[in-house]
Amino acid sequence: MEGVLTPEIWIAVAEKTRIPELRRTTRDEPDYDKLMRGRLKILDQHGLKLSDIQHVIGTLLPLAGAKAFLDDLRAQVQTIILSDTFEQFAAPLLRQLGQPTLLCHRLVVEQDRIVDYKLRVPEQKQKAVAAFKRLNYHVISAGDSFNDTAMLCEANVGFLFRAPENVKRQFPQFQAVEAYADLTQLIQEAMAKANQDIPA
Repeated sequence: MEGVLTPEIWIAVAEKTRIPELRRTTRDEPDYDKLMRGRLKILDQHGLKLSDIQHVIGTLLPLAGAKAFLDDLRAQVQTIILSDTFEQFAAPLLRQLGQPTLLCHRLVVEQDRIVDYKLRVPEQKQKAVAAFKRLNYHVISAGDSFNDTAMLCEANVGFLFRAPENVKRQFPQFQAVEAYADLTQLIQEAMAKANQDIPA
């Protein structure tokens, strides 16, 4: 979701609070637990609460063109967002995107203080795609960060969207595009090919 349809929440929080260490995302750190443990430590050091972060999120808008892209995609095919964000963060952005289906994680909160986080399961994106394939769905996926690459590998077809150069260099097997129109075209081509491959 973040970086593909919405701004990066932690970067927005970093800019609002002027804590540059919070700018680090899954584009920079492949180890998600290491990234989150570091974030929780920073929040604790600076006394930042869940409500402080939610206030920042409440000021954010989806990326330009994201809702039109998502509306168009949902009109053509079943669409699910797999994200490593948290339910307590996502709600305001989902409302602006027309309430698409989102599978993500949960924060552990005590008296407005974020004390931990709970993954649905480790590698939930990859495992969700694997489950869809076991149900005989043909899965086309797109993402932008290190935490998306297991999902892209698992999918029948995977694309990188607005990925940083370090991710594109490490995963050259995935076609990379920068514009929603180009991503829409790749998805439509992959759908057409999948339909051709289905036995009559």
